[in-house]
Amino acid sequence: MRGPDGPICRTVADAVYVLDAIVGFDHNDAATREASKYIPHGGYKQFLKPYGLNKKRLGIVRNPFVVKGSEITKVFEHHIHKMRNRGAVVVDNLKITNMDDILNSSASGELVTLLAEFKVSLNSYLKGLVVSPVRSLADVIAFNNKFSKLEKIKEYGQTLFDAAQVTKGIDSDVKEASSNLAKLSRNGLEKLMRENKLDAVVTPGYKFATVLAIGGYPGINVPAGYDSNGVPFGICFGGLKGTEPKLIEIAYGFEQATKIRKPPSFKH
Repeated sequence: MRGPDGPICRTVADAVYVLDAIVGFDHNDAATREASKYIPHGGYKQFLKPYGLNKKRLGIVRNPFVVKGSEITKVFEHHIHKMRNRGAVVVDNLKITNMDDILNSSASGELVTLLAEFKVSLNSYLKGLVVSPVRSLADVIAFNNKFSKLEKIKEYGQTLFDAAQVTKGIDSDVKEASSNLAKLSRNGLEKLMRENKLDAVVTPGYKFATVLAIGGYPGINVPAGYDSNGVPFGICFGGLKGTEPKLIEIAYGFEQATKIRKPPSFKH
């Protein structure tokens, strides 16, 4: 289970232990100064409460994440009922009015911002390493092209890496794109949650991660079931900045109420 761009762990508790270990202020990363103000005294493990769903207001956003008649949808409906039984107040059929714009990474500005920030951040990180055969994104691309025997890696390098390499830092286009993402977040998820007084938004699967990522919002995906082929799928809980304690209570409460996860068998 994970949050957008976060750790993949075995259980909610494991994810929380990792979170407690990695949060904090890093003088090499200015973004952590603002983020560190949200860290609760005593850390996050105190919010691992078995009945964390009780009295939480959960907003269900169906479009475009819920597909009628699908296996995942049937299980999702069962889980909504389970959450109600555990004391959650479920506000169903909510809509984020600008969802189409948010999910279009090119039109929203997400792709432009992602590529530029990726290059700037990676170059800064690699430059600071004491010992490394690569010192920049350009070096990484050259290394992959020279040594990789896997076509998939080469293909990936020729898409994301090359697209990022041609960007020119945080220029006016990137700043405009970032401003648009902030606007989409204010008029989208933030507006929805405040108008409905929600503790979290709930969707099946993982695709809601995009809505969370563009605004820098936290989220966690917890095992929710398996399809007919045995492939696992999750349920996503997302909230506004600083709501990690509530999300942990909700996610842990859901996990303890459902006990969906099974250890992998690695059988063919």
